Amino acid sequence: MNMHDVIQQPIVTEKSAIAREEANIATFRVNPDATKHEIQRAVEALFEVKVSRVRTMNQPGKTKRVGKKIGRKPSWKKAIVVLAEGHTIEYFEGV
Repeated sequence: MNMHDVIQQPIVTEKSAIAREEANIATFRVNPDATKHEIQRAVEALFEVKVSRVRTMNQPGKTKRVGKKIGRKPSWKKAIVVLAEGHTIEYFEGV
């Protein structure tokens, strides 16, 4: 799998911003088929940082309703990446 296909987008929320400032953690939405090793290699190659730990979780899709029609949003995978001491991702600076 291509490293650009592994990481789909960063997750920028209040909770992820607090984790980034206090514990040097970055949160990404990743390909559901990606493994922890693929995520680690992709983050290290794309952002030129050292990753010390990767945690992943599968987020179930939410049920949505428009009128009488009930639908479902797709499920997705979240990766919480702990960066090594002294490493930061410049993409998140000032966000």
